[in-house]
Amino acid sequence: MLRRSYSTKTLNQFPDPIQKLSKIMMNCPKLGLESTLNESGIRVSEELVEEILKKFDNAGMQSYRFFEWASKQRNYTHSVKSYHIIIGSLAKIRQYKIMWDLVNTMKSKGVLNVETFCIIMRKYARAQKVDEAIYTFNVMEKYGVEVNLVAFNGLLSAFCKSKNVRKAQEIFDSMKGRFVPDSKTYSILLEGWGKDPNLPKAREIFREMVDKGCDPDIVTYGIMVDVLCKVGRVDEAVEVVRDMDSNGCKPTSFIYSVLIHTYGIDNQIEDAIETFLEMERNGIIADVAVYNALIGAFCKVNRFKNVYRVLDEMENKGIPLNSRTCNIIINSLIGRKETDEAFKVFRQMVKVCEPDVDTYTIMIKMFCEGDDLDNALKVWKFMSLKRFVPSMHTFSVLINGLCAKEEVTKACVLLEEMLEKGIQPPGSTFGRLRQLLIKEKREDVLEFLNEKMNLLVKEPLCD
Repeated sequence: MLRRSYSTKTLNQFPDPIQKLSKIMMNCPKLGLESTLNESGIRVSEELVEEILKKFDNAGMQSYRFFEWASKQRNYTHSVKSYHIIIGSLAKIRQYKIMWDLVNTMKSKGVLNVETFCIIMRKYARAQKVDEAIYTFNVMEKYGVEVNLVAFNGLLSAFCKSKNVRKAQEIFDSMKGRFVPDSKTYSILLEGWGKDPNLPKAREIFREMVDKGCDPDIVTYGIMVDVLCKVGRVDEAVEVVRDMDSNGCKPTSFIYSVLIHTYGIDNQIEDAIETFLEMERNGIIADVAVYNALIGAFCKVNRFKNVYRVLDEMENKGIPLNSRTCNIIINSLIGRKETDEAFKVFRQMVKVCEPDVDTYTIMIKMFCEGDDLDNALKVWKFMSLKRFVPSMHTFSVLINGLCAKEEVTKACVLLEEMLEKGIQPPGSTFGRLRQLLIKEKREDVLEFLNEKMNLLVKEPLCD
């Protein structure tokens, strides 16, 4: 499905130390990791550690063990960025006690900053731990970090991005006397109400912003266009764009991508095309997000010849595809039940851009739902060979697929691997496997997995 000209390109290979460390991280059991790393002879640097931590963001405790090993190496000190990456990774798997231990370590080294606490607030809010997110904000001063407008905006953003704009608004109303809100503060709330979506409240925030003397900037306008599009007021969104242009505030490629995406969803392909052409007439250079929106619009109306033309244009202009580009095409083909073509796109995609966790999950789910467990397992193996760590959702999709075929032993091995990485499976996934183990009278295996689950939940957590 992707054009042949794309298939000649190859991915940039990681430098050798990263390849070597990635292989160790993927293949070593937890008890042997430190000794294997010691034997590797690799000298760590800030950049190398940051790259590995980013690459293994989903690896849970394995990533933390690497972090601990690196801290013991001669002439090496963790960067603030490394601390932030691992704190986010630990919070993702709800290892809050270890996370706060690292905060205390950062305090002792004098490297704590506002961003540290903003990361923690975001992770708590995403886990719907409202009190813990507010506690993190309130405890900053005890750690010697100033509670300023950046921190306040960080708290509001944490709740807005986790779809709890009402809590963000409540906090804003109770604390705005303590801080002087800026355009970013109002933009955060505006975006939150847009995701709700609640257009009257968004308009109210916009008016308050202007009344308080905060002039809307390009970000604010972009959010307002997005809000209007989400609630089906695309004509008003277009008027906002025209008002911007007449006021000398040039619309961005993001704003055009929102309009094109909205027209695509509404099957208004001609309007999507015209908006793209208008953008070009206005001298705005299309980026990959704009092209992805246009590709999505063409996919929606099954005009795949146009998709190929867009891909050719991207290549001619030197705009590389990203995983989102191919995920849009793959999802569209799956929706049309063209699974063979979707698999072709996937196989060609790995030659031109790095798949993301969604790509692998989409493909594994497609094969599991199509009763093709062999290919699902091949994709899983390929993911492992690429040193790509699956997410909780990816694990769950394959475990559920194995359970559907009553491949209980393989499902148990996968669940144990999941727990080893510090990732807790959803209740529905564990429950499905539990029923099969009881059916097969394998209570001993169930007891073993229960113990590992309890160990994961109870021992390292502090929430």
